[in-house]
Amino acid sequence: MAMHLPSQRGRGRRAPMADINVTPLVDVMLVLLIIFMVTAPLLTAGVPVNLPDSRAKALDQDQAPVQISLDAAGKMYVEDQEVTDAILPDVLQQIAAKAEAGKPPQVFLRADRTLDYGRVMRVMGELNLAGLNRVSLVTVGDERP
Repeated sequence: MAMHLPSQRGRGRRAPMADINVTPLVDVMLVLLIIFMVTAPLLTAGVPVNLPDSRAKALDQDQAPVQISLDAAGKMYVEDQEVTDAILPDVLQQIAAKAEAGKPPQVFLRADRTLDYGRVMRVMGELNLAGLNRVSLVTVGDERP
């Protein structure tokens, strides 16, 4: 068996290297991964709401839910659009009309912990009147050790 040693051919010349060095590629990909991991949570923009704590586990989702938010000032938002009490029933009827037959969309209700309980219940009553009965109250996970 013959072995090919690069030192056997011309003493002063080296054979060209045909391998690709993947170390810089891996380094760049890891840096990009870290950048995406850090910036991804920042991309979820929305209405700033001080949510209450809860020990309940997260729900499984089959489609994108409708987000309704009530901030500390009492302003109401459907997705990111501000909505008044007067037009809320019409907006909810439009959402219910877009739903698939027999399956209303999931609604996430986010309310600031400093709000009056009656204010939140009025919104839930409007959701019920519109036929949107798959309502989940969004809370922050429990921070106990």
